[in-house]
Amino acid sequence: MAASSILAFWAVALLLIIVPGADWAFVLGSSLGGRTAVPAVGGLVLGYAAVTVIVAAGVGALVARSPAFLSGLTIVGGLYLIWHGARTLARPAVLGAPAGSAPRGGRATLVRGMGVSALNPKGLLVFLALLPQFTSPRWSWPLAAQLGLLGLVFILSCAGFYLCLGSFARRILNARPAAARTVTRFSGAAMMVIGALLLIGRLVA
Repeated sequence: MAASSILAFWAVALLLIIVPGADWAFVLGSSLGGRTAVPAVGGLVLGYAAVTVIVAAGVGALVARSPAFLSGLTIVGGLYLIWHGARTLARPAVLGAPAGSAPRGGRATLVRGMGVSALNPKGLLVFLALLPQFTSPRWSWPLAAQLGLLGLVFILSCAGFYLCLGSFARRILNARPAAARTVTRFSGAAMMVIGALLLIGRLVA
């Protein structure tokens, strides 16, 4: 599998991860409630791992048999990035989460985190629409293995980012709200550009 494809996917995934969403709210709610972020992040990771297995086992084989399906997923992914980027750029989120938004207890937090990530539309679209376009049947790796590796890249990126977010939540929220809004705007603009490039690349291919 080409290292350039892995790096390209990682760049796109990181842009999606750093934009505030359901995962952010859950991690911040758990951290600001006075509990460690490990159960919350662990739940998110397990949820995304389950989605990775499902996609690698089923969608990978479907994409391998249907180039038109891959084109459709690419178009959906590009349009989603443009829409989400425009919305983020126009209305940058104000970070914050009410204390107590996550349930007490490490096990309950872990289970809720699995549900948050497994049902998160942003995460589902990453796995269903974006992962396949960074793979190729011409490479020596089986397509399922390529999808699994890219899923692992996304999971590890999520784990690292959200652990840092949980550990420094109070400092981020209280000391750098303007910087957080700037990062959000930059991410929105970058996602619009990436989405447009994906659409152009697929439509002119």
